[in-house]
Amino acid sequence: MNIILYSISYAPELTGVGKYNGEMLEYLSASQDNIYALVPPPYYPEWRVHEGYESTKYSKEKQGNLTVIRCPLYLPKRMSVFKRIVYLLSFSLSSFLPLFSLFRKNIDVIVVTQPTCFCIPAALLFAKLAKCKTVLHIQDYEVDTMLGLNMMKDNSLVKIIKQLESFFMRRFDLVSSISYSMIDRAIAKGVKEDKVTLFPNWSDTEFVTPATCGFALKQEWGFCETDKIILYAGNIGQKQGLEAVLDLAQNYAGNKHTKFVLVGAGVYVDTLKSMAKKQNITNLFFKPLQAWSRVPEMLALADIHLVIQKKGAADAVLPSKLTNILSAGGHALVTAESHTELGKIAQKHPGIYTCIAPECRQTLTIAIDNLLAQDLSKHNHVARKYAEEYLVKDKILRQFEVDLKKLVGGQNLSADCVNVKN
Repeated sequence: MNIILYSISYAPELTGVGKYNGEMLEYLSASQDNIYALVPPPYYPEWRVHEGYESTKYSKEKQGNLTVIRCPLYLPKRMSVFKRIVYLLSFSLSSFLPLFSLFRKNIDVIVVTQPTCFCIPAALLFAKLAKCKTVLHIQDYEVDTMLGLNMMKDNSLVKIIKQLESFFMRRFDLVSSISYSMIDRAIAKGVKEDKVTLFPNWSDTEFVTPATCGFALKQEWGFCETDKIILYAGNIGQKQGLEAVLDLAQNYAGNKHTKFVLVGAGVYVDTLKSMAKKQNITNLFFKPLQAWSRVPEMLALADIHLVIQKKGAADAVLPSKLTNILSAGGHALVTAESHTELGKIAQKHPGIYTCIAPECRQTLTIAIDNLLAQDLSKHNHVARKYAEEYLVKDKILRQFEVDLKKLVGGQNLSADCVNVKN
């Protein structure tokens, strides 16, 4: 097969959609004919273009049968709803001509990842002219997320945007997403049940294991062996509601052996640092995003993993950080409503993690107290078992490759698509 990936995020980004896109194409390039990645320069989660790349120029990288075409991207220094739209629109415009330059490459399927939905019209037009199949892989419902976080008001303009979103989604040959709840949402937006399938995020369960020791990194970061580490690692943005961690750190200021660590980057990190300094919080530590080679150590040093989100975000976007926490057998504290995917997983697999209502500081403190009272030195067997059953990288990517082959070959995928009513 000849495949195009059309996405606003790609390797060498270390977290989020870009990391998964890079690993997906690395897997597919081992067996497929020609693969093209139409992407911007790497910028996430720091929200600045990585060293060695430029935001204003086109470039091309050749890696065997994988060709990476990078297109210009506008990155605002301070994000707002308007600037976010311009940022998304800039890539869809800059990538239009490079997309159609691939017209004569005998493309079999074009895979668009959302975000961004701004690329969808061009992708569908290309597919119609090139007579190739189309796949929409939803990592994040952009409009729903902004509405859930009160970044946009639900007015007549938003209704028009929702109608357009539904119109375009129904035009894809296959729509995949990372959770059952997100697939339910696609169907609610008008996608037929026989055109949806589950394509979850994964973990390298052979690399991220409970057997890894985090003591060396714990010492390197200046912590004592007896310190209890409460860790948040990932994107530091607005939707996480990480102000709650500052409050938690203040609540535990009298306990010298309980330390809070925020690892990562994002548009909100400087704001949180400023707030912590202003409040004179001394038991909260900020660490930069870690190289993938050190992620197992980082996960191993934590006694409690925080997976914090604001209300309204848990079903529009599923936190990718959780897959590696589960693979490591970590003890996670997740904020999500009971009706969301995260809430349902906790109910179906008791003990996999502690799930509490979001945006309730008192409940969060009580949950941490309860976890600290337990023996956290042993890994979470329920979490690890779940990862081994549902999150194995090669198994998930192999199934996606099979789905693509069936789609291109004109075979019926209905047997592989999820039964969203169960």
